[in-house]
Amino acid sequence: MTAADDRYPYPVAQIGIIGGGQLGRMLVAAAKRIGCTCTVLDPYPDSPAGQLSGSQIVGTYHDPDALGRLVRACDVTTFDIEDIDTDCLGELLQAGHRIFPCPGLLADIQDKLTQKHVLVEADIPTADFEAALEPDPAQFARFGFPLVQKACRGGYDGRGVQIMRSDADFEHHLPVPSLVERFVPAQKELAVMVARGQDGAIRVYPPVEMCMRPDENILDILLAPARVDPAIADAARGLAVRTVEALMGVGIFGVEMFLTDAGELLVNEVAPRTHNSGHYTIEACVTDQFEQHLRAITGLPLGETDLLRPAAMLNLLGEPGFKGRPVIRGLRAALAIPGVSVHLYGKAQTRAHRKMGHVTVLDADIEQARAKAEQVRGLIRIEGEERL
Repeated sequence: MTAADDRYPYPVAQIGIIGGGQLGRMLVAAAKRIGCTCTVLDPYPDSPAGQLSGSQIVGTYHDPDALGRLVRACDVTTFDIEDIDTDCLGELLQAGHRIFPCPGLLADIQDKLTQKHVLVEADIPTADFEAALEPDPAQFARFGFPLVQKACRGGYDGRGVQIMRSDADFEHHLPVPSLVERFVPAQKELAVMVARGQDGAIRVYPPVEMCMRPDENILDILLAPARVDPAIADAARGLAVRTVEALMGVGIFGVEMFLTDAGELLVNEVAPRTHNSGHYTIEACVTDQFEQHLRAITGLPLGETDLLRPAAMLNLLGEPGFKGRPVIRGLRAALAIPGVSVHLYGKAQTRAHRKMGHVTVLDADIEQARAKAEQVRGLIRIEGEERL
């Protein structure tokens, strides 16, 4: 692009976002910084993202009329959720509208069994698996325990996943089309955010370490950078880049992986969107994951991904035993801790284990950042006005 061509009438782009949750909300905030405006599609009026964008279409992600209205009104469309009618999006793409990542890629990712086959065909290492479209105890026994059953569609934040250590656990199986996967003894669970531009340019973020809540199988504390050898970190970056390049996607992608007890890296799942494991980038990196995604889908140059300071990120979940309008306890005490940034998502109702916000802690020492995050976890509680 020449200097004469490098001019943009304001707004730089009108961006459609399918999904009005916290990821959409943070996309809207980043869009405003770089001169873009947003329209959000979400079934709930006054969604977290709609509050910030000021423009929302109320409709479901499978409503062809609502999807068409959004896409036709915007220069480029993206999403913060995966449960979308990809057939409808594909028709809109064929009609000449810009949608990133493309609907075909989203369709492959939506179905975890299809996603697995795509990874294998691209020679990406992943845990052994097989289809279990009609879950059967005999098949599970033949496959061998321990195993992980994953619903083909609809699972997220620990839902749609069942770990089985013996045949006695089959009584807790998911009665839906699934896949069974070899249980991987892992030293650590890692994630790498990778951005790919329309021109094929790649930017990769440092590998991060995910410490999970075992009871809910949901991210508890994230550490950036991951506490691994430099050779492992380099290998994780390389594997994540290979994965995204194989998908030929445009935008940002979260590549989750296991570091096995034997020191092997296996890709677990890929998220074709901004991701919980990239929230720390808002404070800790030169370019955060939300702005990076917008740069990619609008054709702007990708930003640098350097980690400015070590960080720990903590999810704020709704406390069990409460519902209704959120009540935040401990906010003043948490914000008094040096390096703490609190993000609340603007959700009107809380419930047990619902993601209501997150906290990022910066510190020169990663262990100190983690200790502060643990301190914050003991201070902040998201309760509700109604006690159950």
